[in-house]
Parts: sequence; structure tokens; C-alpha cells
Amino acid sequence: MRTVFKKGIFLLLSTALAGGARAQHDFQTDYFRIHINNKGWITSMKNITVQPNREFSPKDKPSPLLSLYDSKKKQYYQPVKASYAKGNNTLALQYPNGSVATISIQPQRQYFRLVLRSLSPRKGIDAVQWGTIHTNITNLMGEIIGVSRDTSDAVNYAIGLLALNDNTLGGTAETIGDAAPFQYIIHTPDAKRFPLPDSLHEGQVFSLGGNGISDVAFYAHKEPWFRIMYGNAAMVDPKGRISIAYQSRDRTFEREVYFSLIPNMAANTPNHLQVQPLPGVDYIGSSVALWGSPDSTALLDVIQKIVLAEKLPYPTINGKWVKDPSAYVPDAITAGGLYDSIISYTARLGFKTISLYDQGFLRPDRGNAGYIDGRNFEQKRIKLTSGNLSHKEFADIAAKHGITIGRTPITNSLAPGTLDASPVPSDSLCYQQKRLLAKSISATDTIIIVDDPRYLDEIASWEGHCADLNMIKIGKELIYYMGVSKTKPYRLLQVKRGYWKTSPAAHTAGDTIYKLQVTLNYGYDGLIPNMELQDEIAAHYADVCAINGLRYYDFDGQEFLFNNGHGYYSAKRFFRKMFEKAERSGVGTIRFTGATLSEGSWHYQSIWNVGGGKNLYDTDTREWGSATSQGKDLRDVTYANFFPVGMGGNFPIKANSKAADYEHVQAISVGVGTTYSLTLNQKDVESCPEKEKIFAVIRTWENARAANAFPRWVKKELSDATQSFHLEEIDGNNWNLYKTNRDGSSPRLFVKLRSGMGK
Repeated sequence: MRTVFKKGIFLLLSTALAGGARAQHDFQTDYFRIHINNKGWITSMKNITVQPNREFSPKDKPSPLLSLYDSKKKQYYQPVKASYAKGNNTLALQYPNGSVATISIQPQRQYFRLVLRSLSPRKGIDAVQWGTIHTNITNLMGEIIGVSRDTSDAVNYAIGLLALNDNTLGGTAETIGDAAPFQYIIHTPDAKRFPLPDSLHEGQVFSLGGNGISDVAFYAHKEPWFRIMYGNAAMVDPKGRISIAYQSRDRTFEREVYFSLIPNMAANTPNHLQVQPLPGVDYIGSSVALWGSPDSTALLDVIQKIVLAEKLPYPTINGKWVKDPSAYVPDAITAGGLYDSIISYTARLGFKTISLYDQGFLRPDRGNAGYIDGRNFEQKRIKLTSGNLSHKEFADIAAKHGITIGRTPITNSLAPGTLDASPVPSDSLCYQQKRLLAKSISATDTIIIVDDPRYLDEIASWEGHCADLNMIKIGKELIYYMGVSKTKPYRLLQVKRGYWKTSPAAHTAGDTIYKLQVTLNYGYDGLIPNMELQDEIAAHYADVCAINGLRYYDFDGQEFLFNNGHGYYSAKRFFRKMFEKAERSGVGTIRFTGATLSEGSWHYQSIWNVGGGKNLYDTDTREWGSATSQGKDLRDVTYANFFPVGMGGNFPIKANSKAADYEHVQAISVGVGTTYSLTLNQKDVESCPEKEKIFAVIRTWENARAANAFPRWVKKELSDATQSFHLEEIDGNNWNLYKTNRDGSSPRLFVKLRSGMGK
């Protein structure tokens, strides 16, 4: 039987098989057709925009639509039987453990909306996994948002998944702590251009570089087949074929994980962590969009439409979605501590945000109720020769020019001396382990006997394992210790009472001991909140914006959101709470970058300008990272995941800066699709003879980018670092693009551009 829904929006073909077998089904969008067999496996995925239709499902690797996972047994179950009820668009999948899952398949023009409606009986299943969806694509893997991309002109097609609710996360159900290991894998994006050495094979795992503490040193491989991984929503098999998966977990019960984000490094070995139960957060209702479309139009024609239709987070800048390449815009980042001309510089450059980076870290402290300069804005931290200003006063002046300001927080790190950390620590702190005090102690005792020594010898956190942050909490007292005795009675070693200026007190046998989850040193020192307190910290950041005029954050220590064991869910929840409170407060979109990018932050995060200088993009050598591979690595990650490529805090205007260098920076920025944070030190800028030319160069390119004047073929030329360009503005809608020598001489007209040519 064949049923066609009107206007060709959705096509369902049901074909009864001989011998009483269950029906098989074809489902179709405007660009994509899939075939689900009578076992509940996808056996065909076709690009229907070309003739003949191109097949993307490997013959030897069909894809289970939904897998079940038992984390105690570490066992997956795939469907063995499927039946479809076309009256309500539901598919019933049966599994070898006896469970039956009911999935709704809802028709849309650009994607299939898949929702898990029920699973019964559960049979120990504590997580479900959409897929794994296997493809025969071997080009680019978007491991953060789950996309398999062939960007070649010959194929030009992408297949992806996208979560439609917070508790559906990019990655596999077996992912420990719901945040994939940060590591390298081997994958060449083009086997002809970049053939693998005989000593390597696809999917091979390598540790990051460095000592495990310095984030710059992580990036240690410039070879194109070393692919750094910021997720596992996409992976490769031994043939280099890309697969994609999303998962959802039952978070209603306490569980224990052995977690590190960087488990392959001695400085970041895993810790055992009791994960807080979250009532009501379950996998029933887990939902994804499954889509396939031409790669060149996938971002704006499919992903953007999914985001809008499903009411997913949709931050904007200049009225455009932040993922729209015509909305990419650099930011100013301050240095030197003097602000007389920073707003003027930023306005003339055409930028919209100033990051007050030289103001140092902004630590979350609910004790100030959001007033970072005092309740009467009496602290004047912004230095001007005409008179110092509070953040709010400076923000008000910037707003008159359409410019926002921002700061660099340490995300959810509760620093000593702040309301929730000390001298009276909150009862809503995240802990790694919970034990009992075996014997009462006075306020001065240093012999602390515990009922169970398991895992108490692990040094706090998983990141850096900084010894001076190793502490427990009993009542309202923080107590330092290092190690636990090997034999009974089990006592904590090297005890220091009243740590972080808390008050030593007597404690009674049977009192609860909490081994706290912490951050690391180097100015990031702090305690991790539990989920409810983290919600309050997120709302606090929105209050800081509303009160002080901030609209931008650079969330350093963003990976601390994973420290509670809820991984990408924790990140999604944090940013949702912040954005929702900001919306209620009239703040609107908060533009933010941060220390990392994950499936948890992808929808909310505008940019990823981490690091800088010759680690990111070197204008002298014209390469993505000359000091380390950071530039190449982060470029590959962001580009593959439809996210603005970051060039870091970079390209400072100094006495010897030349306009031709900024022509090149802007050509690469437009061609590849990047943002960056332009370092502005007022003293240095004023010492530059070519400052006005530099301002004009950047503004010209940014005007043309915002006007969407660059077609795809021109961007390919601009992204070639061996070439040099000059852009001339004719009027507000027309530009001439010239090819030049490296120093900007001998301009030769290359193409005439006009507004909207990029569409």
C-alpha cells in the first residue's frame, strides 16, 4: 500500500512481505529517504535530490533505529522485530531482553522527528541510544552535534542527528559521565590527499600532548589525520566510515562513575564519583531529529529550521542566528587597563562586543546579589583618564553605540571567600563520595576515623589532582586531608581543621562526611555545586547581566560543568537556566565563548575564541597554529560541527602593524568562517601609524560579510592562505575584491560583489 501526504511533505511506503513477516517501511523528507526493515534497522539512506539516488547506508552495516543499554551489565540490546501503526505514526520495537519500545515518527519537510514514547518492561535498561546510524561517508565527522559530512562537489551531502530535548545527548550510551573523552583519534578527511602512514589506522586513539594541565600543550599533532575529539556523537570505523549516535539516560537514581574528561593522561586519571539523582529526568520522551540534505545548504536550510520549529535555543546577533556565517563578527578584547578609546575603536571596527579581559576573573558569588561593583556601583573598576567608571556606567555608554561589554567568569567554581564556599560552606555542594564519621571528634581533634576507606585515597577532582584542594565537609566545616590509612581503624591522614577559614567544630559519630568535588589550582580554585545550586549560579549570571549591563561572558573553566557526572546534560541545564532568567529579566541573548565546546553548549554558545597568538593562527607564517597544533585542531572541530571557527584573542594592533596583514586576517575569517577577539591595548593602538587604515580594512570586510556578499566559490578562494586580497567598498551594497601581492601591492580585480550574493 502507498500513502502520500499532501504537497509531498512526507511519504510513507509500506510493503507487506511474504510468509507473514512484519511490514517494512520507507520514510521520506524533501531530501532524504530511509528504509526501516522488519527488525527495526535502517538498511537504506538515500539522497533523493540526485538521479540516480545515492545510497549512504553501508551494505555490511545496517543501523538499529534505537538501542537499549544496561550499564550494570555493560550490554547493548538491538531490536529484533518491528511493527508500524500508520494510523498514529508509531513504530513498536521488540528486543531480545523482552523490552518493547514505542517510537513515534512524525513527518516534517526537512527531517524525521523521532520520540521514544514508552519502554516496557525496563529489564534493567537505564539508557537508550538512537542508532548507531552508520554511513559510508568518510570525509568530515561532526562529533559534537552528530553529523556525517561529505563536502566534496561530487557528493555534497550530510546526514545528522540533533537532540530535541535536554536529556538527549550527543554520544553513545556507554559514555562515562556523559562527556566523551578528550583525546585524538586517527581519521583522514581525504585519503587521496592525506593518505595514512602504514603505522596508523582509522579510529586509533592517542592521548593529548603536554603535561595534562597546560591546555595549550594538549594540542600536539599538526598532521591532518590526527583529529582531536570534543565529543563522540560521531565516530569512525576501521574503514574511516562515519557513524552517529545520541543517547538518553535515566537520571532518577544515584549511580557511581569512574570519570575523567582526559582519562589517558596521568595528571587527569579518573575519580570515583557518586552522581546525584535527579527526580523526573528520564529517557522516556527522548527525542531527536534525523535528517539528510545537501551539505552546502544543511546549516541554514535544515538545521536552522529544526531549531526554529522545535523551539530550541536560538541566540541572535544583529538580528541573525549566531550560526549564520553572515552573522559572524569578531569582538574586541581589552589589554593594558585603559579604556578612553576602546568604545570608539570598537564602533569604528564594526564590532558589537568588548570583552574586558584585563579585568581578570569574575567569580560567581551570590553574596553580592549580582552587584559586582557594590550595591551603589561605588567601585569604579573601569579606568579612564577623564574619571573611572563602574561596569554599569561603562555599559551604558557602550550601549549608545550598539556595543555590549562582558567579563571572564570561572563558570561554576565556588571560590574561597564566596557565599557558597567559605567561611560557611553551602549544604548544596557536589561530592565525590559520602561516608560516615566512625568516632566523635572535638573541634581540635585531627584523628578522624571513617567507616569506609574506599576511594578516599583519590586526590580530589579528576583534573590536575591538586593536592591542596583535597578536602571533606562535615557539617559547616571544611577539613583538609591527604590519604587514608591502609588498616583499621581507617583514619584520614595529614588532617588540617577549619580549612578555607571555616570554623572548627565538634562532630558526632554517625555524622556524614562528604568528600567534595573540586576544580583545580592556578586561579581556578573552587568547589563544585550540586545541580540545584548550579541552577542558582546560572540564574546569578543572568542577574549580573541585568544589573551591570553585561551581555557577554567568556566562560573559562567551562569543563567544570561536567564535574558533577551529568556531563552534557549539566551544561545544557546550566545555560538554559541562565538564558531563561535573562529572558525574564529583559536581558535577551547573552553572547558567550568559553574554555570548551560541547553538545551541551552548542545551541547556546555564540563563538569559541579560546587561546590566541601563534597557537591559533599565525599571520607571519600563514598557518593554523605555528607554535602548537591548536589552531588546526580547533578549526577542524568547529568547521565539521557547523560552528564558527575561532582564532582566539589575537592580532593585536601594535606600532609596526600593517593594514595588509589585516586584509589577510579578514580574508581568512570570511573564507573559512571564523571569528576572533581583536586585542586592543590603547597605548599600542595609538602608537600605530596605520591604525586608521587597519580600522577601515576590518570595517570594510565586516560590512560585506554582514551583507552576505561572498558566494561559496569566492569563500573557497579566500580560505587559501597562499593568496592575498584587498576589498574595496563602492557603496553600501557593492564591493570590488582584488587579488594582490602579499604586501598589498599590484591589486588585480578578481570579482565584483554585491549584497546577497552569498545566498
